[in-house]
Amino acid sequence: MILNDFLKAVKQMGDSTFLGVLGLGLGLTIVLLVAFYAGFVGLVGWLVPDSFSLPWIGEITWVDNAVSWAGVPLMLVLSMFLMIPVASAFTGLFLDRVAAAVEARHYSHLPPAREVGVVEGIGDGLKFLGALIAANLAAFVLYLLFPPAAPFIFWGLNGYLLGREYAQLVALRREGPAGARAFRKAHGFEIFAAGVMMAVPLTIPVVNLIVPILGAATFTHIYHRLRGESGLSADRPSRTA
Repeated sequence: MILNDFLKAVKQMGDSTFLGVLGLGLGLTIVLLVAFYAGFVGLVGWLVPDSFSLPWIGEITWVDNAVSWAGVPLMLVLSMFLMIPVASAFTGLFLDRVAAAVEARHYSHLPPAREVGVVEGIGDGLKFLGALIAANLAAFVLYLLFPPAAPFIFWGLNGYLLGREYAQLVALRREGPAGARAFRKAHGFEIFAAGVMMAVPLTIPVVNLIVPILGAATFTHIYHRLRGESGLSADRPSRTA
């Protein structure tokens, strides 16, 4: 059933709303990573002197540049691990639009969803961003200590986080905070399984960038299925396209 929900989400990937959210998430992620590296270079410039003198050698003027350039490989490695969770979190700020697009196409016979306030949405998105970054930085240490188990740690950790976030996002629109928590508790195993299904493509280049969109869409279908609400025909045109 989860696979069927996922395939419905894939079929809607060309929706203009989906593509717009993807562009916003990627753009904000690139800006953050560039700003992070600029901050790193600035910190190095502040901590390392522009030049100093050594006995028998003379004045050294290249140390700060050397340290800055040496940080490039480190930043590239960290970006490989951080870009996806950061992109997921940024995209998460706009995933309410994805859920609305899915409901407009498949569940338009249902009453309008609850409006999630801007402050509430940004607050949830920032909490998710913090949790994703902290958890994946901590997991980076485990990857180094237990290389053979790294994929399973990654899938399990991000599967739990993504499942929790997407289930919360979708249920919040229909039931409010208390109802969303109850929904997650009642369907914890299926939510975790679906989250792991979303986490596995995170290891596939390019594909991983659309995982947040597919995740929100898939969980929208999962939510309505678990609530016993049948959808309209998948061939029905989207009102948001």
